[in-house]
Amino acid sequence: MEFIKNEDAPKFKNSPGCIATEYDFKGEDDFNIAGIELAGRYPERGYALNTVSKELIYVKSGNGTLVTNSMNVALSPGDAALIQPNEKYYLEGKLELVISSAPAWHPEQHQHVLD
Repeated sequence: MEFIKNEDAPKFKNSPGCIATEYDFKGEDDFNIAGIELAGRYPERGYALNTVSKELIYVKSGNGTLVTNSMNVALSPGDAALIQPNEKYYLEGKLELVISSAPAWHPEQHQHVLD
């Protein structure tokens, strides 16, 4: 078993209104998980996409919107969405999210696109 305390997990500011806490279990490349605190829009302009991984988004608290290239959905606590590789999306609102990626998320596979 591996265990990561919240205070030991690295925190990253992905944009002015988006803070990620990453839980990286060593040796696990088939999945990973992060906590996200969003107050605003991510990304600030355009869309994000992951070229490799599926991203499972679970709404822990708050309300907002998830917009993909095919859907626009209102988010509230308890909702979940699965983003496929290369599917463009953005998130907006005041949300606490849990995002798990399979295979594990790595910065080089994450992109921002303007259209």
